[in-house]
Amino acid sequence: MAKLFFSYSHKDEELRNELEIHLALLKRQGVISSWHDRRITAGYDIDKAIDAELESSRIILLLVSAHFLASDYCFEKEMARALEKHDEGSATVIPVILHPCDWHSAPFSGLRATPTDGKAISMYANRHEALAIVAKDVREAANRAVLKEPPVLEVLPPEHLDFESSPKPRSSNLRVKRKFDDHEKDGFLEDSYEYIARYFDGSLEELAARNPQLKTRFKRLDATSFSASIYENGQRIAQCTVWYGNSFGSSGIAYSQSVDAPRNSFNESLSVVDGGYALQLKPLGMQSYGGDRDKALSQQGAAEYYWEILVRPLQ
Repeated sequence: MAKLFFSYSHKDEELRNELEIHLALLKRQGVISSWHDRRITAGYDIDKAIDAELESSRIILLLVSAHFLASDYCFEKEMARALEKHDEGSATVIPVILHPCDWHSAPFSGLRATPTDGKAISMYANRHEALAIVAKDVREAANRAVLKEPPVLEVLPPEHLDFESSPKPRSSNLRVKRKFDDHEKDGFLEDSYEYIARYFDGSLEELAARNPQLKTRFKRLDATSFSASIYENGQRIAQCTVWYGNSFGSSGIAYSQSVDAPRNSFNESLSVVDGGYALQLKPLGMQSYGGDRDKALSQQGAAEYYWEILVRPLQ
């Protein structure tokens, strides 16, 4: 049985309760046990209780929302220690995206989030579908955690310890910078374009499903470009074309607020940047403001950035 810890903001308690219901079968089958801070009874030291439960947990769910990111306790204490345990291999950290928020540049953005592709639970037409996906991912993580459970070792006094045969202690800070070559950058750019195309296709379908007055259209124009349109009561209210390739001498993924604009005309562009540890996408800055201009984005963050430009007229 794998012990599970909920790290969450109390303002998201309703969704945490719904998620617990979807995890009930796993608890009934003895796959997991779960804990959250509402289980602390009167008279207990809250900080000590949370620390003890966090340290003993094999699965840590980060219930991510704007409230979670704004909480000093969630972000600086629970999340920070959770990621340390993840790096040590003593726990699996799973970001569960509750609501749309700017989580793509958070310290946990490199972990695979759930539901699928990090789409927020609140964005699903049927919330239970999203929670079922989370429960499935938790089951898989719990099964892996049980298989990796270390054997119980006999504790011997210092004079009987064999330091030569015991595992050597090591740091969890083992990342090193590297240079990405042009082949890798070109492949990342192509993969990123395809991710954005699929993201738009799925988002348009969901937008129309949730709003009966809207109709949408997604069209692949060729192998390197697509168009997207949104109609309200039959009238087109938002449109764009996205393509990748060379524009003004540099490679990138361009966005135009027209469905028939030439490739030398665009309203925003994303270029590949080498972050030393991973490749990312950086906006030119024509549609961003303030500190957001200098942000490098993941593939998902870039797709959401372009999607937000498209739906601005609706919001």
